[in-house]
Amino acid sequence: MPAFRYEAVDSLGATRKGVVNADSARAARSDLRTQGLVPIAVDAIASQLDASGETRRRGFGDRLSTVELSLFTRQLASLLEASLPLEQAFTALLEQAERSYVRDLIASIRSEIMAGASLSDALGQHPRDFADIYRALVASGEQIGQLSRVLSRLADYIERRNSLVQKVRLAFTYPAIVTVVAFAIVIFLLTYVVPQIVSVFANTKQKLPLLTVIMLAISDFVRSYGLIVAAVVVALFWAWRTALKNPDVKLRWHRWLLTAPMYGKFERSLNTARFASTLAITTGSGVPILRALQTSRDTLSNMAMRSQVEEAAASVREGVGLARALSAHKHFPPMLIHMIRAGEVTGELPAMLDRAANAQEQDLERRALTIAGLLEPALILAMGVVVLLIVLAVLMPIIEINQLVR
Repeated sequence: MPAFRYEAVDSLGATRKGVVNADSARAARSDLRTQGLVPIAVDAIASQLDASGETRRRGFGDRLSTVELSLFTRQLASLLEASLPLEQAFTALLEQAERSYVRDLIASIRSEIMAGASLSDALGQHPRDFADIYRALVASGEQIGQLSRVLSRLADYIERRNSLVQKVRLAFTYPAIVTVVAFAIVIFLLTYVVPQIVSVFANTKQKLPLLTVIMLAISDFVRSYGLIVAAVVVALFWAWRTALKNPDVKLRWHRWLLTAPMYGKFERSLNTARFASTLAITTGSGVPILRALQTSRDTLSNMAMRSQVEEAAASVREGVGLARALSAHKHFPPMLIHMIRAGEVTGELPAMLDRAANAQEQDLERRALTIAGLLEPALILAMGVVVLLIVLAVLMPIIEINQLVR
């Protein structure tokens, strides 16, 4: 049964907004009049797929955030664990939703369920909000009759992933702010302060110190060609992003990232944590190993590691063990390989993968804090040196004039 977003006026003249399920817009207006409401607008809530199966384009901000996705999953799992029918669970979620987009999304899913669709099929109408791994796990939970348990584990997975992303972002927020402020201060000094002060000495026909001459040349260059340099940097960045659309170039770049000084281990830990945690929840939820590998591969941002997982999946399909297949290349850390091998031997692969994911997340957090801790003093020191040179370039002519007067 389709869902309709309505705006109506009650008997007191107050405007009310909400969602109603009906067979048609006309039936929705009739239901509203039955409730004593005068409908002003009734619009159908469509899925994110058009008639051809392609994703519809939505407006800016029309998407379920990671926090909202985590809350939605946790609430749905709790309601199902309380033995509430799926339709009633979505009715309760609809009443608790705050943002209009979330209400429309829940109403659309509920209408699909009321029409006889499974939860995974209903979620499949909204691919922007529910990724392939999410829908695959929901489908697995429905097949094994453990939907509430799978949703609970999925909520844990999303919350842990959100926590990790937040910690990494917070670690690099301060260095990013320092970098922006440093550039702004230096550009202001070079384009405004230095010319204003040093121009005073131009009329004295005094020979300026070498440092002052160099700083004036840099200042003139920034004022004359600064915008051009900025445009060139933007063009180079755009060309680099365009080049990365070539699969071969992107693969070579991602291989280099894994061996890059200081950052390489961070890149490896980030993707390993994603892979291990996704593989743990998929295999633990009853997803076949080949499908689990495919789903886990899609969560990797590094193409070199993604290519290794594809090769490992081909080997597993031929009967090779997962640990042996992944150890054919050296992109994944040995610790993960050992944990997978132990899980295959003991028959507790999901538990071992979960432990490996926890270890990699801790390692990733430690590396992020280490890199951020090294960047902060380095940026402050570099900014201090640049400002010191600018100050010396301004003060040195003043000092020489004082010496001549004496």
